[in-house]
Amino acid sequence: MKEKIAITTPYITLGQFLKFINVASGGGDIKAILFEGLAKVNGETETRRGRKLYPDDNVDVEGVGEFVVTKTTD
Repeated sequence: MKEKIAITTPYITLGQFLKFINVASGGGDIKAILFEGLAKVNGETETRRGRKLYPDDNVDVEGVGEFVVTKTTD
């Protein structure tokens, strides 16, 4: 089952998302994860830390888990 991650903004970048879910603590960690091809967005390997994630996007981080971006209902 995919873990739902709620955001309050219209989108979140992949780099920010990886920090938000505590997979990466900084830019070096993010770069390594993306360089090694460990992150997939909507089924496709993603290498851009600036990739914008919107509600309903699916993120799979190898060895960590599967996530779906949702929008808070504030």
